[in-house]
Parts: sequence; structure tokens; C-alpha cells
Amino acid sequence: MRNHLLITFVRNPELGKVKTRLAQKIGDSNALEVYIDLLEHTKSTMLSTTCQKAVFYSEHIPESDMWSKNDFLRFAQHGNHLGERMAHAFQIGFGLGFSNIVLIGSDLPTLKATHVTEAFERLKNCDAVIGPAQDGGYYLIGMTQYHQVFFNNKTWGTSSVLEQTLNETKGLKVDFIETLNDIDTFEDMEGLKKFKKLYDEYK
Repeated sequence: MRNHLLITFVRNPELGKVKTRLAQKIGDSNALEVYIDLLEHTKSTMLSTTCQKAVFYSEHIPESDMWSKNDFLRFAQHGNHLGERMAHAFQIGFGLGFSNIVLIGSDLPTLKATHVTEAFERLKNCDAVIGPAQDGGYYLIGMTQYHQVFFNNKTWGTSSVLEQTLNETKGLKVDFIETLNDIDTFEDMEGLKKFKKLYDEYK
């Protein structure tokens, strides 16, 4: 799938700068460990797909890290808020000649390669595809061409993001895949086998 690009957004994994809401309960060091585990899961999931792949860093592009230059295009995020940063990433992708682009978050412990495959499959018959998150946002968005309307006038980081998005894109055909939960807070870890020991320690 040479014309398919899968993008993920990551925060540079630095102590005290990732999963800050989670860190309020379990501490900065544990929060960093959880985030690195989530990054490893995201990387493994992406490598299980056959499309081209890219990672966009929140702060800077390291000389070397888990995101190998052999497997991933590597960029820095640009923009004052999430909408601007996502818009920039899609513009980069389409500018490189990709005709189907899917962007995913990097904090989804239940994300599977099949979610990505399904998203690209849905794009054959719609303008955009969304993977809703349980918190009212979304963990995945895909498009076949750039639509600025997805990135304007949203209250990013709130439970109304998906609703706002759908209200402003009624002229487009938008499809959906399975709803998943990302990890932002301590409560989000409940019931996850991978983090059971840590959850039980702090509950």
C-alpha cells in the first residue's frame, strides 16, 4: 500500500512531561514507564501493517530512538494546538503524494493492526474515517484528501471534540470504526491486564 500513510503523534518521553494527569496518582517515574510501554505497543502495531509509516514528535526529533529511520518517516509537530498540529501532519502527508492517510494516537493499549486496516478499507467509500474514544474525542482520523474543517473551531482535550467535529462536517461522508479507550488518567488503567500490578498498587 504505497499510497497509504499511517501517522502517529508522540510526546518525547521525558520525565515529568508525559501523562501528567496519570502522574498525579502514580508519580512521574511510573507515568513515564507507562507511556514508554504504550509507545512500544503503538510501534509494534504500526510495524504489523503494510502501509508507509511516520512519527511526529512533540518537541524535537532525536538522533536515534525506538522509531527507526529505516521504518518510519520522522517529523516534528508544528502548531499552537492539536488541531493545527494534525492539520500540519496531513498537509505534509498529502504533500508527499500519499492519497490515503490515517493518524492515530500513541496511548492506546488495545489498538490493533486490524483497526488500521479497517480504517483504510473504509476510506474506499467515504471522505473520512474516525475511531471514537470513550472520553468523547477520537483516537484515529483518516482522510482521502485534506479537509481543513476537521481542525477548526474545536475545544481540544474536552469531551465534546467528536460532537463538534461531526457537527461541522455534515457535508462530508464520515464513517467510523470501533470505539477504544486511551490512557490519560489512573481510572483508564482499570481492567487492563498489562497494568494490573501498578493499578492494584495505587488504587
